[in-house]
Amino acid sequence: MSAVVNKEAFLAKIAEALKRGRQRRFKQSVELIVVLRGVDLSKPENRINLLVELPHPPKPNKIAAFAHGAFEVNARNAGVDAVITRDQVEGLSGNKRAIRKLAKQYDFFIAPPDLMPLLGRVVGPIFGPRGKMPEVVPPNVEVKAVVERLKRAVRVRLRNEPVIKVRIGSEAQDPKEILDNALAVLEEVNRRFPLRQYLDDIYIKKTMGPPVKIRAAEALVK
Repeated sequence: MSAVVNKEAFLAKIAEALKRGRQRRFKQSVELIVVLRGVDLSKPENRINLLVELPHPPKPNKIAAFAHGAFEVNARNAGVDAVITRDQVEGLSGNKRAIRKLAKQYDFFIAPPDLMPLLGRVVGPIFGPRGKMPEVVPPNVEVKAVVERLKRAVRVRLRNEPVIKVRIGSEAQDPKEILDNALAVLEEVNRRFPLRQYLDDIYIKKTMGPPVKIRAAEALVK
């Protein structure tokens, strides 16, 4: 990725974004906003929904498992933050308020394949548009490995507009760690949409801070 992105210029912009804006009573997240151009979003193949593992996650994500039987045991042993049983899923049916609350409560969900028809019917209409549908874990895949990956992951989505917004760190982190996280995200974006062709602008900002713009000509190696 360093062959495409100008790391020094990027790091300087991250440092500038961390300095700008008033101090808050909480640790603000640092967000990366990537604006693309020339992407035809009327084509389904151009709407991406990717998980990217961050080398320096600001904090572990909260993971919940829809589970029963042996999968429930494996999920608990893997250290998920909550287990939601089949009976509890059925109890959620029609309770939109509780389903919306559940979607907000956890960053990612996992589930075995056999629960997906039920989950699609009960939580799908609310989880789907939010990008919160569970990661399906096949029987031959180690649950712990999936949970560990999700604890470090961010979701990169491109749907109705050519803009990607993703949290890449915290203001408490070293700017170089935030840079590494940004590069991990940009590497995945570059695989789908080569930045030299599709990148318009990039912005770095704290949750409540002003955005710092990085023009494509600054962000990319000449």
